[in-house]
Amino acid sequence: MAMNVCVLYSGGKDSNLALYKASKEMKIKCLVTVKPESEESWLFHYPAVDIVKYQAKALGIPLILDSCRDDEESSIKALYNVLEKAIEIYSVDGVVTGAVKSTYQATRFQRICWDLGLWCFNPLWQINESKFLHEIVNSGFEVIFTRVAGYPLKKELVGRKFTWEVVEMLLGLKEYINPSGEGGEYETLVLDMPMFHRKIEVEYEVYGSDYDASIRINDVRLIEK
Repeated sequence: MAMNVCVLYSGGKDSNLALYKASKEMKIKCLVTVKPESEESWLFHYPAVDIVKYQAKALGIPLILDSCRDDEESSIKALYNVLEKAIEIYSVDGVVTGAVKSTYQATRFQRICWDLGLWCFNPLWQINESKFLHEIVNSGFEVIFTRVAGYPLKKELVGRKFTWEVVEMLLGLKEYINPSGEGGEYETLVLDMPMFHRKIEVEYEVYGSDYDASIRINDVRLIEK
């Protein structure tokens, strides 16, 4: 029998690919999202996080959403609370995360799961960066950049879609950044992927400067695929 799990969901490429992989072997009961105060959060994704409500509708999966301050203590407490709700409401036995290489994130997620008696699944953990980025494109994900936060990533990248050309560009910058963005060099938003029943369309503006720019979503629509 497939295990009942929730997915720690930010709306970006990592959590969506983790969800996609986990769905092949596990029963996804709900998504859990924690919204931080700002881009300064070390534990959670911030830009465009409000769009998770639309992504949950596109997926047809229930969402448990909470907010927190940017500090670690508040973040961990909020995550503990949403996972407690997932256990209570959906009887989950495990949590799926999109952690790739961040030991900081992974150890904190695992500790909370241990305290709650939950299994912690990290299907992307230590995945080869080239394989990871190519899998995003190969699997039919439509992804846009929502933030850049480090040299040499320029403002013009925000709002741009993940393509083969972009993936090769990121892999060519290994000297300067983690190509998967695991160090916070950039963040993303998934507008479509194989599990979505409808596609997300956004209107946005970009603010900031080269090496430190973000997206501001002004309008969101769910459209037929």
